Amino acid sequence: MRHLKKSPAASSRNNAEIAGIKLTHPDRILYPDQGITKLELAQYYEQVADWMLPHVEGRPLTLVRCPSGHKKQCFYQRHVTESLHDPIRSISVKEGRSTVAYVAVDSTPGLIALVQMGVLEIHTWGSRQDHLERPDRLTFDLDPDPALPWKRVKEAALALRGQLSDLGLHSFVKTTGGKGLHVVVPILPRQDWDVVKAFARKVAEHFAESAPELYIATMSKAKRKGKIFIDYLRNARTATAVSAYSTRARASAPVSLPLNWDELATDVREDHFTIRNVPQRLARLRRDPWVGYEKLRAPLRESMLKKL
Repeated sequence: MRHLKKSPAASSRNNAEIAGIKLTHPDRILYPDQGITKLELAQYYEQVADWMLPHVEGRPLTLVRCPSGHKKQCFYQRHVTESLHDPIRSISVKEGRSTVAYVAVDSTPGLIALVQMGVLEIHTWGSRQDHLERPDRLTFDLDPDPALPWKRVKEAALALRGQLSDLGLHSFVKTTGGKGLHVVVPILPRQDWDVVKAFARKVAEHFAESAPELYIATMSKAKRKGKIFIDYLRNARTATAVSAYSTRARASAPVSLPLNWDELATDVREDHFTIRNVPQRLARLRRDPWVGYEKLRAPLRESMLKKL
């Protein structure tokens, strides 16, 4: 069982310190509807760091920065700049004929340094630094037509779990902080990106073909009305998925949160989890909802697809 931690912040109107990282303008409002400040966001990440770091350590990141809050200008950042704080390090990634430095964090001070930068979303690669060209997870993003009820999304996740189980793959579920769910499969990093993406595509297409009135596996928005898009494109090189426990740059300060599968049978809502109630939830948990994640990694085999 992981423990939440929250250290007192030495603060003034213009400065505060969390996990050894100085925050400028700690009273800046980042989520106006809730009055959530930069300091409160930093305290959230300090509290959930032990739960979150296993999901981000060693992975190249894509960040959504909103220095003045989610209602103001936001922008993406992948690459390291000279102005980044020391706890934020870099991972070298080949892009074409050149090599670029991607942002990475491995510690609580690193997460707080991202807050100091105005980061409201943390998205991760599907591979780690020691095997960048071999993904270690599959991510299926269940993206519903906005008109669909939440119940349909939960039903889709459970059905996809069943199909993956039939293939011999264990899966885990988390909210996205939006309208959908992520179904995540830990795999052994043995195949390259093209193989893993092709595998995910075949699974998504078969799942959609099994109930074409409910699901679709193509990006066509014109054909998506009344359906759930089984998005397998998160499994491409340089593609990312929002990290577990990351906040989102959205009105209610939502969080992408790992769930137990049996929670989908409850009245849990897609917009229920925010930075103000997640720490309390974690304090009540007796074990990680994704317990066994690392031990349940399995190799992808061509023979699995013959079962579809």
